[in-house]
Order: sequence, then structure tokens, then C-alpha cells
Amino acid sequence: MTEGQVLEIGRQALWVLLQISLPVLIFGMVAGVLVSLFQAVTQIQEVTLTFVPKIVAVAVALVIFGPWMLATVVAFMVQLFSTVPR
Repeated sequence: MTEGQVLEIGRQALWVLLQISLPVLIFGMVAGVLVSLFQAVTQIQEVTLTFVPKIVAVAVALVIFGPWMLATVVAFMVQLFSTVPR
């Protein structure tokens, strides 16, 4: 393998990582913003209140996007293994 091929594989790996992590991060961020807004409006400053909605939002994102994330990673690995010379 040449340096260009290695860099291309690294670039593709970073792109796949970004693609599969973005939905989960967005769900967590939206849940965090909504909880912060709720806390600001109601002036409830309970520390543990922030964790449960974020965990639930991340779990929902994993349930919704899990099959797509797995298919994306599997497709990348199949492509990667097919480029490795025998």
C-alpha cells in the first residue's frame, strides 16, 4: 500500500465515524438543550435531572439509527477488507 492509499482509508474511516456518531450526538444535544430550557423556565436546578433525558434520548437514537449505523460500518469494513491485497 502506498501512503496515498493509507491516507484515503484514514479519511474514509473518519467520514464513517462522523456519519455514525452524528445522529446520537444530535439527539443528546437536543435533549440537553430542552432540559436546560426547562430548568431555566422553572428554575429547578436539580443536577440529576439532566442525565436521565440525555440517556433516554441517546438510547432512542441508537434504537432508531442502530441498524443503519451497523450497515454503514459493515459496508466500510467489507470495502476495506476487499482492498487489502492477498
